[in-house]
This record gives sequence, C-alpha cells and structure tokens, in this order.
Amino acid sequence: MTQTEDFEALRPLLFSIAYRMLGSVGEAEDAVQETWLRYTSSSTEPDSLKAYLSTVVTRISIDVLQSARVRRETYIGPWFPEPLPTDSLRSATDDSPEQVLELADTVSAAALLLLERLSPLERAVFVLREVFGLEYQEIATAVDRSEAACRQLASRARRHMQQELPRFDADPQQQAELAQRFFNAIKEGEIDQLKELLAAEVEALNDSGGAGGGQGGVYDVERAARFLVSGVSPLFAIGASLQPQEFNGQPGAILRDRTGGIICTWTLEILDGRIHKVRSMSNPEKLSHLGGPADLHTLAQERSQARRRERKSSSPGLSPSPNTL
Repeated sequence: MTQTEDFEALRPLLFSIAYRMLGSVGEAEDAVQETWLRYTSSSTEPDSLKAYLSTVVTRISIDVLQSARVRRETYIGPWFPEPLPTDSLRSATDDSPEQVLELADTVSAAALLLLERLSPLERAVFVLREVFGLEYQEIATAVDRSEAACRQLASRARRHMQQELPRFDADPQQQAELAQRFFNAIKEGEIDQLKELLAAEVEALNDSGGAGGGQGGVYDVERAARFLVSGVSPLFAIGASLQPQEFNGQPGAILRDRTGGIICTWTLEILDGRIHKVRSMSNPEKLSHLGGPADLHTLAQERSQARRRERKSSSPGLSPSPNTL
C-alpha cells in the first residue's frame, strides 16, 4: 500500500479519537489533516503506523483543547458537542454491532459533556484506554507521561465518568419508535400525545451560540409540551420538514426550512420509556458539516407573519390594527 492508502485506512480511527477529544467535527477534521501533514513531512518510519498516528492526533487534540477552553468559557448559552450522525461512527470500527453500540455510548452528547469537565490529559488517557483499548505503554508515549501517571489519570477519569454518566434505554428500536411518536406529535401540535411521551420533568436546552433562538430550561411535563409545540409547530405552516436522524448513538432529527436549509438538529435522551432531555442545536457554525444552514432571521420573520395570518383568520369579525403587519 502507498503512504496515502495507509493513512486513509486509519483516517476513520483518527477522526474518532479527535472527535471524542474535541467534540467538534470541524476541529477533529482539522486535527486529522494536521496529522497527515506531519506524517508526510516526517522521516520517521514507525514500527506501528496506527500507534504513531494515534499519538500524533492525540497530541494535536490536546493542544487544541487547551486553547479551546478559553473560547468555551465565553460561549453564549449552553455549549453542546457538534451532532455527528451515528453512521459515521460505524466506519471507524470493524467490530461487532454490539461493540459498535458500546462505542456509540462513549460519544453520546452526555458522555462528551462529561469529558469536557476532565483535564485535556485525563480526557486523552480515558479516550485512548477506555474507548480504544490502547495499552498503557502506548498511551504514555502518546501523552508524554509515565505509565504510572497514565494509570492514575485513567483511574480518576473512569471514576468521574462512571459516577456521572446517565443511563439510557438500551433498545435502539424502542428508542426510534418513541422518537418518531415524539416528532409526529410536535408536527401535528398534539400536546396531549406529547405529554404521554415526556418525563415528569424535562430538560429542553438549545445551543445557538447567540445566533438565534432561546436557551430553554427545565420544565414540568405540561409546560414542556406547550413550549415544544408553540416553538416548532408554526414552522410547518411555512414549509418546514423533519428528517429523522440518529446522532451520537441517540435518536434525533434534522429540522429543515422549505428550501432544505438546516434550522436545527435535535437529540433525545430516553430512560424508562420517557424522554427526559431534548437537546437542540441551532448554531449555524456547528451545523455546516451537515449541510447549508437556514437563514434564521428570515425564518423568524416568516413565522411571525404566519402567526399573524392565523390570528386574523381565527377572528374574521375583527379588523387588524395598522400595526399588525
């Protein structure tokens, strides 16, 4: 195989390491590209190309993480990892479906948010050891620490993840069916049906990066159902559509405007047959890898106009005031 073919065979693995480290598709792709540049410009002939390239991409990711922390401290509103279609995970491993599902659990939004709380070194050691099963000798080389130090870092990170990582319903088919009912209820504006699917307390949060849309919060089931319907159902009146899509091993969807532009993505966290968390991503910069974003400003204007037309049609005996339009 040529140098390019050798590298391309390992690209899915390198991306998978970088994405779990960084929580950003764009930054992960940049880290992999930088790994390629360093590989082609180096005279090193490694005994194990996989170990060598894993080391390079890990060190690059650690450097990116250290600089990214400052940016994320000033980020407007909730910060979520960029949604990654689950199919992308399957290309990174030749393991069995059960092992693929286990890997998907390590890249859920909840898992990546917990990894954000670790130091860059803890995060790197945890990913390399717990997710990809590297030996401590290889990890020590990758992060430039002793094996003993890596064992301590792994122990701290493992304890943190085990204590904090929430449980999810394990049956993908049941999750997909519940998610479909959820999105159908929102599309049809069926508040009562929606309430049957939601937990007693629902966390509905939106990552917009200040680009548009509210931040959400924690709601009881009644308020959550009305909040979700009132915010989304009017969009279907102006041509919006829902595309079911599994992200990061969890059920979700892409909401598009009438031209196909991406308004936002959703991922759902399901436990005991109920939806406990709804994570929305509407920051255009964090959706570009999925396609062209919608014009949120124009969309908001069109939705307001549709609401005014609806109110006017529901009150035919009243004349609109001059300021209605």
